[in-house]
Amino acid sequence: MRRSLAPSQLAKRKAGDEDEEEEEEEWQPPTSRKRQKAGGETESGECYRSPFRKPLAQLTNRPHCLDSSQHEAFIRSILSKPFKVPIPNYKGPLGLRSLGVKRAGLRGPLHDPFEEGALVLYEPPVLSAHDQLKIDKDKAPVHVVVDPVLSRVLRPHQREGVKFLWDCVTSRRIPGSHGCIMADEMGLGKTLQCITLMWTLLRQSPDCKPEIEKAVVVSPSSLVRNWYNEVEKWLGGRIQPLAIDGGSKDEIDRQLVGFMNQRGLRVPSPILIISYETFRLHAEVLQKGSVGLVICDEGHRLKNSENQTYQALNSLNTPRRVLISGTPIQNDLLEYFSLVHFVNSGILGTAQEFKRHFEMPILKGRDADASEAERHKGEERLKELISIVNRCLIRRTSDILSKYLPVKIEQVVCCRLTPLQTELYKNFLKQAKPVEELKEGKISVSSLSSITSLKKLCNHPALIYDKCVEEEEGFMGALGLFPSGYSTKSVEPQLSGKMLVLDYILAVTKSTSNDKVVLVSNYTQTLDLFEKLCRNRRYLYVRLDGTMSIKKRAKIVERFNSPSSPEFIFMLSSKAGGCGLNLIGANRLVMFDPDWNPANDEQAMARVWRDGQKKMCYIYRLLSTGTIEEKIFQRQTHKKALSSCVVDEEQDVERHFSLGELKELFTLNETTTSDTHDKIKCRRCVNGHQVRPPPDGSDCTSDLSQWHHCADKRRLQDSVLRAAWDAAVTFAFYHHSHEEQRGIP
Repeated sequence: MRRSLAPSQLAKRKAGDEDEEEEEEEWQPPTSRKRQKAGGETESGECYRSPFRKPLAQLTNRPHCLDSSQHEAFIRSILSKPFKVPIPNYKGPLGLRSLGVKRAGLRGPLHDPFEEGALVLYEPPVLSAHDQLKIDKDKAPVHVVVDPVLSRVLRPHQREGVKFLWDCVTSRRIPGSHGCIMADEMGLGKTLQCITLMWTLLRQSPDCKPEIEKAVVVSPSSLVRNWYNEVEKWLGGRIQPLAIDGGSKDEIDRQLVGFMNQRGLRVPSPILIISYETFRLHAEVLQKGSVGLVICDEGHRLKNSENQTYQALNSLNTPRRVLISGTPIQNDLLEYFSLVHFVNSGILGTAQEFKRHFEMPILKGRDADASEAERHKGEERLKELISIVNRCLIRRTSDILSKYLPVKIEQVVCCRLTPLQTELYKNFLKQAKPVEELKEGKISVSSLSSITSLKKLCNHPALIYDKCVEEEEGFMGALGLFPSGYSTKSVEPQLSGKMLVLDYILAVTKSTSNDKVVLVSNYTQTLDLFEKLCRNRRYLYVRLDGTMSIKKRAKIVERFNSPSSPEFIFMLSSKAGGCGLNLIGANRLVMFDPDWNPANDEQAMARVWRDGQKKMCYIYRLLSTGTIEEKIFQRQTHKKALSSCVVDEEQDVERHFSLGELKELFTLNETTTSDTHDKIKCRRCVNGHQVRPPPDGSDCTSDLSQWHHCADKRRLQDSVLRAAWDAAVTFAFYHHSHEEQRGIP
C-alpha cells in the first residue's frame, strides 16, 4: 500500500511514530525545478524518479511473447522422469553413480530367493544379531537362485536334479570331489538340467561372483548341433555358445585357442560344444588352459579307461566333471569303475584296490557254484559299493514321464520263420556245427561269426545270399533252396517273416492314419532292404547312418519332425544315430532286430516317446520265433545282481553264458509260438491265452514282470498289429506305460 506524501500526512506520521519515521526513507522533492529529459533525468544527469513507482510499459501494437528458453525448460520439466533400473522387482539404490562403480551397501543375490516358485540352490546360514555385527559385509555369502527363466519350465524331478548336480560340482555333497553322474533314463530332460547348471555356475555363486568362467560340452558328433539348439532355445540369446562340428584343422585350432584365451567375469562365448572325435584330435590345445566345467554327453563311451578319448578328457584341467548317460551303468564292474573314477578320481581307490576289494568278491558271490559265505560277502561288498557311488549318482526312471506324455504301448512281436528261412537255418546248424566249436565254455571267433550269420538270416535271406553263392561254411548247397530266378536287386517281403509283418504294419499305418514311422536296425544291409521296400511301395523316406555328415543329420531330423514334411519313414542305424536324437515327428517305431546290449535298444526306442510328443506311441520289437533272437531277448530281460537290466555286449557273451546256454543259442524250436513265453512258465495263460492275472496278484515270473500282458490276436489293443497278425505273428507281449497310474490290472 502506497503512503501519501502530502506535507500534512508526513507531519502526522512524524509526530505519532518516531521509530517508524527513522526506519523509513523520506523522499524529499527537489527544491528547484529544472527541465527534465525524457526518462526522468535532469540536464545534469540526476534521476528524480520515485523508487516506489514502476516505469510504465511502452504502448505498442505488438503481442506479448514468452521467453523461448523459459518455455523449453518448463516442457522438459514435465516430460522428464526419474531413472528406473530395468530389472523386475529391483529394490537396490538409485544413486548417481557411473557404470562399473561398485554399489555401496550389502551384497545381494542375483535373483529373488523369496519369489514364488524360486529354485534356491544355496541358502546362507542364519546368523545371530551378534554374529551379524562381527561379519565382514563385503564377504557375506548370498543366496544362489536359478534364473526364473529356467526355473519356471523345470519339472519337479528336474528341479531335484539341478540341485543334486550343483551340490556335487561345488563339493558340498562329497568334500573334495567335484563330479557326478546324471544317469536318468532317456527323455527326462538331462540336457535342460545341465544347461541350467551351466548358466547358474557362469553367473553366480555364494561369493557374489561367477563360479566358473568357461564350460565345455563333449557329445557324439550327431548331437553337437542339438546341444547348440537347446542352449539357444532355453536361454533365448542370453549367451552365445561356440559349436564346432566341422572344418579344417587350422580353423578348429584357431577357434579353440580363442576360446581358451578368454578371461574375465563376462566371457563372450563361455560354452564350447564339441564332438568326442574333434576333442581327441585337438586335445593339446584345450589342455594348455583350464575350464570350470566339462559335461560328457552319452558318457558310457568312457567305459574303457584305456582308450584315447578317455585319456584326452581325463587330462583336461578341470575339477568339475558331469557325465550323462541315459542307459544303466551298473552292469560291468570294471566299466563302472572307469566311469566313477573319471568324475571323482580316487573315490573307489585305484583299479587294483577296486578289483581286490569289490570286483572279485562280488563276482564270486554271483557265481552259480559260490558258497553261502562267498554270496554273503559278495552282497555286503555290493551294498558298500552302491552306498559310495550313490552319493555322486542320480537316476530316475521314465515312469515319471507318464504324467506328462501320451500313452506308450511297447510290444514284443514274435514272427514265425518262412519255409525258406527255416530250411536255411537248419542247414546252417548242420553244416557249421557251431556247438562243436565250443570248448570248455569258451566261444571262438567262428562261433561269433555264426551268431552274426543267424541274426542276418532272421532279418531276411537276402542278407546271406552272397555267402550262399560263395558257398561259405554253413551255406554250401543252400543256393538251390532259393526260388528260381531270385535276385537281390528287388526286395521280396514274403521270404522273411519279420519283413512280411513290417510290410503289413507300414501298409495299414499309411492307409488308416497320418502317423509316421521310425525303422531301426543294427545292420546297414537291413536298411538297404528297407529302402528297396519303400521305393517299391512309393513311401517317402529319409535315412540316417554312419555315412551321413553331422550338418546333414541335424537338417533331416528337423525336416522330418515338421508336421508339414511329406516323409513317412525315418530309417535309423542304431549304431550311428540311436543316441540323443529327438524324432517326435513319428509316433510309431519298429525295432527290427535285437542287440546283445539292451542299452542300444532302449536308446533307439526312446527316440519317439520324448518331450514334445503329442500322439499315442507304439513300439514294435520284432523277434523271429524259436531262434537266436529270442535267446538274445531272454538275456536282456534276465535280472542280474547289479541291476534290473543287464548290458550284455557281444564281446561279453563268453562271460555271461554257461556252456549249456551257449549250446542252446544254436538251436531252432519250430513247434513253439514263443520260446520266451515257454521258458518263463507264465501263470497268466491257459493254452497260450491269457485269461486272468496270477492268483497271487503278481505278474508272471521275475524275468518278464515288466510285460503286463501276454497276447494273441484277440487281446491286442493295437489295431495295426491286429491287422498284421495273420501275416506271420505267432505271439506278443505288451506293456502299457500308463497302467500303474490308471490302475489297469
